[in-house]
Amino acid sequence: MLLKRFPIVYAIALLGLSLLCLMLFFPTESFHASLKGLSIWWDVLFPALFPFFVISEMMLGVGLVHFFGTLLDPLMRPVFRIPGIGGFVMAMGFAAGYPVAAKLTSQLWEQRLINREEGERLVAFTTSSDPIFLIGAVSLGFFHDASLAGILAAAHYGTAILLGLLMRFHGGSQAAMTHDPMPITKKSNTASRSILIRAFDAMHTARMMDGRSLGEMLQQAVRTGLQLNFVVGGLVVFFSVVMEVMTSAHIMSIFYIGINSVLQLFNVPLELSKAVANGIFEVTLGAKAAGGAGSHIDLVFKTAIAAFVLSWAGLSVHAQIVSLLHHTNLRYLPFLAARFLHGLMAATAIFILWEPMQPYRATVAAFIPQIDVTSPLTTLWRYTIPWGIASFAGVSIMLAFIYLLYLIVKQCMKPLGK
Repeated sequence: MLLKRFPIVYAIALLGLSLLCLMLFFPTESFHASLKGLSIWWDVLFPALFPFFVISEMMLGVGLVHFFGTLLDPLMRPVFRIPGIGGFVMAMGFAAGYPVAAKLTSQLWEQRLINREEGERLVAFTTSSDPIFLIGAVSLGFFHDASLAGILAAAHYGTAILLGLLMRFHGGSQAAMTHDPMPITKKSNTASRSILIRAFDAMHTARMMDGRSLGEMLQQAVRTGLQLNFVVGGLVVFFSVVMEVMTSAHIMSIFYIGINSVLQLFNVPLELSKAVANGIFEVTLGAKAAGGAGSHIDLVFKTAIAAFVLSWAGLSVHAQIVSLLHHTNLRYLPFLAARFLHGLMAATAIFILWEPMQPYRATVAAFIPQIDVTSPLTTLWRYTIPWGIASFAGVSIMLAFIYLLYLIVKQCMKPLGK
């Protein structure tokens, strides 16, 4: 076993040494690439991801995840072969973007709510771009065309759900659970009760099992959110530097030649090879290169490449996913295959949906706010954060009121003397 590991160790050491030499040969390029990656993280990723990290941690602590898990179990289990609790991960993953779904999946695995095959299915199809990045950065910022948001969203999220249906076959006939997905709700005396009552019971039991006060829960949620954001930021900066020094050393030309040979098979303009190569490493750079390709290139090809890049997500996001799942037994290979398949499906969906959705492009553009892409932080504050806070506050107050009413009714139904 030790001898088998040596070649891998040597390969990683050689790769690290090569990157270090490139950084020494191109120090100015490395420094500017670090600043660019840091700007992307601070202006876009940090304000977009941090609220979702904190909110998702709080929702796990108060038991809302278990509430929705019980409600969605009759739908998610037969369709996607995952527990109903995966419906919450899917909603948060589609709303917040990568890598939120991986973070939630790892937490569900830690709590023994999903097994390895279910976790691999879940993280494979719920890892997606968030709508703000798809609309604000890609459609408006890179393509300068708000009408593309509808086509990109339909291709990206539609094929993600289709991928979830395909991933249900992952794991073969291994239907036996390695650990109980919903141990706190698996009670014989609740089998005949209403699913809503069982959902509230699951929520209440999870809150009692957690045991932390709200202040302690909030403190830990903020600390965890900051730690995860710094990991994400570090990986973005690292891959920005890697891309820049490889471009400066003309190593990326080798990738361009290989990608050109593949694009020729599908009659895709060769000018888009740079967008594909950049997108393989970092999703933002790839989408930006696709939007900035020559004006003589047909828009449908540039949009298809952008859809591929968004769904593949880039090795930078892959590294973030691996860093979040390293302590679990979830394997990387199923995720890698799912990302590549999702990219191909999304690009194909662009060609299929292009003509049917042309009459609706102007209508979609009319409902999209004119986001100032030169100031992402201001944009997120004006549109995303207030809307998210208001929505979360409203839903939280409503659920808290219903939960309180449920406790009162449950207390009143107890026999006297107990």
